[in-house]
Amino acid sequence: MPLFLENLTDYPYASGRRVVMGQRAAVATSQPLATLAGMEILQAGGNAVDAAVAMAISLTVVEPTSNGIGGDAFALVWDGKLHGLNASGKSPQDLDMSRFEGLDTVPRYGWLSVTVPGVVSAWHALWQRWGKLPFERLFEPAIHYAEQGFPVSPVTALAWREAEPGFLSKKDPAFAAFQQTFFPGDRAPKAGEIWRSPNHAATLRAIAQSKGEAFYQGELAEQIAHFAATTGGYLTQTDLAAHQPLWVDPIGTEYRGVSVWELPPNGQGVAALIALNILEGLDLSGYPRESVEVYHWQIEAMKLAFADSHRYMCDPDWLEFPIEALLHKQYAAERRQQISDRAISLAHPGLPQGGTVYLAAAQPDLMVSLIQSNYQGFGSGLLVPGTGITLHNRATGFTLEPGHPNQVAPAKRPFHTIIPGFLTAGGKPLGPFGVMGGPMQPQGHVQVISNLVDFSMNPQTALDAPRWQFVRGDRVLLERSVSETIRDGLIRRGHKIQIGNFFGRGQVILLKDGVLVAGSEPRSDGLALAR
Repeated sequence: MPLFLENLTDYPYASGRRVVMGQRAAVATSQPLATLAGMEILQAGGNAVDAAVAMAISLTVVEPTSNGIGGDAFALVWDGKLHGLNASGKSPQDLDMSRFEGLDTVPRYGWLSVTVPGVVSAWHALWQRWGKLPFERLFEPAIHYAEQGFPVSPVTALAWREAEPGFLSKKDPAFAAFQQTFFPGDRAPKAGEIWRSPNHAATLRAIAQSKGEAFYQGELAEQIAHFAATTGGYLTQTDLAAHQPLWVDPIGTEYRGVSVWELPPNGQGVAALIALNILEGLDLSGYPRESVEVYHWQIEAMKLAFADSHRYMCDPDWLEFPIEALLHKQYAAERRQQISDRAISLAHPGLPQGGTVYLAAAQPDLMVSLIQSNYQGFGSGLLVPGTGITLHNRATGFTLEPGHPNQVAPAKRPFHTIIPGFLTAGGKPLGPFGVMGGPMQPQGHVQVISNLVDFSMNPQTALDAPRWQFVRGDRVLLERSVSETIRDGLIRRGHKIQIGNFFGRGQVILLKDGVLVAGSEPRSDGLALAR
């Protein structure tokens, strides 16, 4: 049994939260009302997949700053073996490539940033394979929150307020429905204010009753395509009807006796695995967790992993070589040789041979690691009038670099940041984990796993511990809770240090001798519950 499941009373970085334990089931999300929705479904006789889908649907209502009906989703499910689901959508088939001429990046707002939303297909695919309750039942908590309203939670209110300037400054009529829905009175709702979205509720009913068909081939698809056609977009009913989620084989590596699993590209989970392979050859546990050595080595490993990820990751149909080439232990040993006592100023890729919500739900024999997102904040700023469907801006994950495997093109999946994670040991499940937050996600995975494995923290303290975030070049962000001694030590090693404000938000549920042990992110409004 891994040591991190033995130290359940160890609180070196106590956040005021305590690890949660139960025997029958556990759920955890970044928003308490969504977590309660999952527990409601379990109490009604649903299983972990039912609970996960219900929480995912609820999060589109109660945490709209991070996800929505018009986003993408990925999942890992354990039912005796591990299954992967990639429900990311492709760019429009009729995308006008001339619109990108003269641009350095894909615009964050508007139709050029929109790809086919896949989240609805994920909900249905998961339920169809494992669901126990009627599909419509899973929508009831979210519909209630959307119709009757709910008090906006503090962290969500902060994100909403920070989004105000960017979205309210848009004068194009295409953004009007979005602004009216999310910024009534030209401002974001405050913490504790009641917010409701009846159109969102009506759309969820249509999706529930049609088992998702309305979104891809029915009346909702018609509304989305009509909105695009009349406001300069390229998304069509043909694009929506062609969408299918992909069942994929997870990829993984062993880190000091614990198997860490991620989804293959077009996600960035491989970056976490590369970094862990590099770190495995370094004696992290020989130093205190809060030491310059541990921070420095983790940051440097992540730099090298990102260099490979940003160079090679793309739509799986466009990969230049098998992804396993990046996961060989020998390749990690070669990359490890580039780590010294000084910060790498600019990491280069090697040459191998050969705004998001995360939730977890678990029963002893069925576990779900699920993540969904509208990407940057609310997404593209486009809301299909009368529906509550906010369209994501996942196309900003493309590059405009000529010849790059992730270069924007029609009918292509972009590079994705969202990555669910899962742990096993000896072929048996330990459980789901994840840290949301754009490029922070693989960095959060590495730090949480190292906390668990190298420093024997329990799920809650592994989430509580101070974090860092590599940005680019030799620039690194640290949380305010990181000591000045470590800050000064990293500066002496050549890192350019700044204090940051966002370091991801995660959830962890692990299984110990029939007991489910859950932790929830202290940096969010989150909640873990078990029974």
